[in-house]
Amino acid sequence: MSYLYKPRHHSPSPSPVPLRSRVLPIAVAAAVLAVTLVVGVAVQASGPGLLADAQSLTSADSSRSDVGQAARDRQRTQAAPDAAAAPSKAAAGAAPSTPAPPAATSTAPPAATAGTTAPAAPAAKELAYRFAWQENFYFCGPAATRIALTARSMYPSQSEVAQSLRTTVNGTDSADDTTRTLNAYTKSSFYKSHYITGQSATQAEIDRMQADIVNAIANGYAVVANITGSAVDDKGGSHAYPGGHYIAVVGYSNGGKTVKIADPADALGVGHYTLTTAKLAHWTALRGYSA
Repeated sequence: MSYLYKPRHHSPSPSPVPLRSRVLPIAVAAAVLAVTLVVGVAVQASGPGLLADAQSLTSADSSRSDVGQAARDRQRTQAAPDAAAAPSKAAAGAAPSTPAPPAATSTAPPAATAGTTAPAAPAAKELAYRFAWQENFYFCGPAATRIALTARSMYPSQSEVAQSLRTTVNGTDSADDTTRTLNAYTKSSFYKSHYITGQSATQAEIDRMQADIVNAIANGYAVVANITGSAVDDKGGSHAYPGGHYIAVVGYSNGGKTVKIADPADALGVGHYTLTTAKLAHWTALRGYSA
């Protein structure tokens, strides 16, 4: 099949645009570009200032916010002062309180006994005791010690006490033996040995003997003394033991200035008498006593 070419119809050529019309859009576009460049430069130049203004505005807003928050806090404080006074949990957690140190332990006596004193000893007291004469001439130590033990409701035989005292035909050695035996029988350490070393007792030794006798008898313990020489009792009776002797002190009166003696070898045959504590102290010179 053959194709027959047909020429196209040509539109008339457009009229040429005047030069002035073409130059005007180009000028306008250039002006717009110039303005855009100028505005961009201005914006860049004023950027820090704008940022500072923005920060100032933010600070102002924050200040106004803080002022408003402070006002709201005051309102809450006025409405609930107790809640405002109580520390918050956050604050307590941030700064834990330090526990107070333990109270020091007081070394003072208990209040119930701090102001109390021991009861005063009576002005006079006599112990209940069981008297017995010494069984032989050298048993004065066992006999006097046994008399003292009967005041504690103990009734050993004189032989048993002599064995504890290590008594021989020469007698009992010293107050140390009577102290040891009395403590052994009473199962205590109450008794102590006291000695008067001079030819006669000093006033201090007399006072000490008086205090020892009062303390012992007030507590229910009789005293055993090792004496030598002679003494006269309150009734004028004379009692002489030049070789030494043991007696028991079973009572006192006149605040301890007078003592009652239980004597297991009393030559008067009575077995007891009284005399001053000063005489007893002189009678115990060079010897001692258990109290």
